[in-house]
Amino acid sequence: MDYKKSIIRLLISLFLSPIIVYIILMAAKLAGSTYEMTHGETFIIWLLMAIVINLSLTKKT
Repeated sequence: MDYKKSIIRLLISLFLSPIIVYIILMAAKLAGSTYEMTHGETFIIWLLMAIVINLSLTKKT
């Protein structure tokens, strides 16, 4: 197991996660919807999105 590669993929996914969440929220806002999230909901969505991104970055063999 390559720890350096795993840590880099984790950091990339944690960095991209809030960007993708806010893009989705802005697209919904442009469509006329309004969403308000608490800090706890935002944290959970951030972590779940990071897991999805990390799984998509993992090379399937």
